[in-house]
Formats: sequence, structure tokens, C-alpha cells
Amino acid sequence: MNTFSIGGVHPHDNKIYSAHKKIEAVPLPAKAVIPLVQHIGAPAQPVVEKGDKVLVGQLIAKAGGFVSANIHSPFSGTITKIDTTTDAWGMKMPAIFMDVEGDEWLHEIDQTETLVREGNLESKELIDRIAAAGIVGLGGACFPTHVKLMPPPGKTAKVLIINGVECEPYLTCDHELMLEQAEKIILGIKILMKALSVKKAIIGIEKNKPDAIELMQSLAAKSLGIEVKPLNLKYPQGGEKQLIDACIGRQVPSGALPIDVGAVVSNVATVYAVYQAIQKNRPLISRVMTVTGKSVKRPGNYLVRFGTPLSDVIAAAGGVPDDTAMIIGGGPMMGRAMQNIDMPANKRISGLLFLNEDEARRQEPENCIRCGKCVNACPMGLEPYLLSRQSELGMFDEMEAHHVMDCIDCGCCQFTCPSHRPLLDYIRSGKAKVGAAIRARAPKK
Repeated sequence: MNTFSIGGVHPHDNKIYSAHKKIEAVPLPAKAVIPLVQHIGAPAQPVVEKGDKVLVGQLIAKAGGFVSANIHSPFSGTITKIDTTTDAWGMKMPAIFMDVEGDEWLHEIDQTETLVREGNLESKELIDRIAAAGIVGLGGACFPTHVKLMPPPGKTAKVLIINGVECEPYLTCDHELMLEQAEKIILGIKILMKALSVKKAIIGIEKNKPDAIELMQSLAAKSLGIEVKPLNLKYPQGGEKQLIDACIGRQVPSGALPIDVGAVVSNVATVYAVYQAIQKNRPLISRVMTVTGKSVKRPGNYLVRFGTPLSDVIAAAGGVPDDTAMIIGGGPMMGRAMQNIDMPANKRISGLLFLNEDEARRQEPENCIRCGKCVNACPMGLEPYLLSRQSELGMFDEMEAHHVMDCIDCGCCQFTCPSHRPLLDYIRSGKAKVGAAIRARAPKK
């Protein structure tokens, strides 16, 4: 049926504001703050000091462990300090501060846009280069890509699945990237196939992107083992487990990973970054973000270097609209309201969404009527009404027993609740506590 089989909802996609807007580079800032936590796993460790001069692409922080990622300088300039910064949600994190003095790149990086097809690196060499480039999943999770490419003993990848779904409402950056960089994405897919030693790759794209489907199909037809699968619209089809179900009809069991069913999933933006790392020797120093909303003067898709203040990104889009009541980092379903716009752009943020008072207003929650709509909508087969209540009452052991860690934070439950209950808010809070308890009792290595 060309979609996943459990749950899901159909929010209005609201992509018209930024759809088909060409990718535009945001000007370099005067000062930059580069967080050392831009990925799942251990923070990166600085390899520079105050007063050091750095060039674009230079390693400034190395991975703090196997599940971690290198960080490179997006600018040329001078390191002014290594301190803590505050993210858009009030959390403190370590960061490297620098004065931006220009755009001078390391000489070994290819800055041209010439398409490079040839390559003779073997699987391990490819994975090592991807790790060195600091590439993480740009679909939202920011899991270090090299870890995905190294299945644990006894696990074997059979198929590479490429996420071109972009099911989150309002966001269009992946769509536009496919339109502008399709050939490089195909080459990136071939690189990942070689790194994984798989013969098959499937690109999943929802049918509201017919131009991207047509373009990618025309290129995939010339590439052995790559196919494009048009998918019916349903949120959250971009979730790893939902995309696997939609593309190959296999469901990942509770507590298991995609590799347990022979699949590895990668977002199209990640694939493009892989091409840049292998064929151009460019580390991951920027990403495309969508800036959008009904009142945004210049909604569009912006290429943003990490460390650029989000206020600069917003200025490039015409500034904060007068009727703004809330700014969401990401999309409306999984994104979160931001507390400040001076935080730096990083690998995690895929968009900025501006909502007016009517759009941002939440209706008053009422009593749960046990209608079961949240259960029907949950793509993970959970009982959100129960998990939410358990979180509210502090019943964290019970939440763990009811598989709260399988929750993917998609918000389908909250979207469909007729009583307007903040189900996802409660579940997220409880899930964080359960996750902390699980980590605390894990054996120390």
C-alpha cells in the first residue's frame, strides 16, 4: 500500500511558503559560537586553544568516543575562548567561540562545484573518511553516520534506505536539496552502498514531491541497484522504522534497531554530505534549513554554516514577523518552542517556523474520554493515554514496562486527541527520566 502499516496521521503539509525556493547562503557572521554537542553521544573534545588561528574545514574538536563526531571550523578566524553557551531551550553546553575574519579554506579541500564521479576507496577507507568528516544524520536524530555503517558482529546490512520523505509539515529543505543536487545524492548513495557492501538501495519519497520523484527516478534508472519508491502521504513516514515498513514491508521489533531487519537508513541531506566528504574532502560544516511561516517576508531554504547565530538566519529571511507568538525549532509536530534566537545554528536544526497567536494557541485540556484515538494514531503501537498518565503520576517503572523508550516523539497522539491533552509533553518528560534510570543502572565500561 506504499506506506507504513501501524498508526499515523495526516496533518496539512503547509509547504507552500518555502517550496521550490532556491537554496540561498546566509552571509558569514562577525562572531561564531560552535557547540561541541551537535550529535547523539559524547561531546567532542577541543583540539584548539584561545588565540589559535583556524581555517575553514580545520578540525577544532575531535570525537569524544566511538559514538561521537568530529567538529570542524565553518569559518576562518581566531579562537577567542572555550566556554559554555546556552541553546534555544535553556540548556548549557560546551562551545568554541571565535571571531570570524574571512572564508579562507584548507588547501586540500575542493571548493569547486564540479561533479566528481570516480573513486577507488574501499569500505573501511570510506567509513574512516566519513567519520573524519564529522557526518551525522541530518534528518533530526544526529546519530554519527560512521557508527551506522559498522553493524555489530552477527548483523549484516542487506538494503540501504534513503529518506527523501520530509513528512514534517512546513519543511522543504530536503525537497529542494533533491532538486538542486540530485546527481551528487545518487553518487552519495553509491558511496554508502559500497561502504555497507550492499547491492540494493531504495529512495523513499512522498507523492507530494512529484518533481523530485521524477528527477530521482531518471537518475536511479541509470544506476544499478537503486530504485525510487513513491510513497503515499502519512506522518511520520520519515521515522526510520516507519520508512523501513513502507519501503520493504518489514517491522523493526520493540527494542531492536533497523540493522536487525537488515536495513540501514540515511537522510538525503546526510547522503549529500557523504558525497562532499568523499569526493571533495569537505567536512560537515553547514546544512540547509527551512525558514517559514505565514508572515515570514522571505520564506525559503537557507544554507547555514554551523555557529552562525540563528538571529542572522532570521534576518536573511526578513526578520521576525510582527505577529510572531512562537518560534519553533524544527517542524510543528516534533519541533520545540525556542526561548532565544541568538543561539548558534548546528547540525540538529532543520528549520525555523514562525507561528502567530492563533496558530500557537493551545486549547485548554479536558479529561481523557478513553476514546482510543491516540492508540490508533501511534505508529509504534503504544498506549499514549496510559504513558501520559503514568508520567503525570511519576510511575516511571510502569512506563518502562509499557515500552516508553519505543516512543519516537512524533506527536501523533497529541495531534489526534479530542480532549487536547498534552500527551507528548508528559511522555517526553517521563521518557527522559526512564532513559536516565536505564543509563544509571547500565554497567560502567
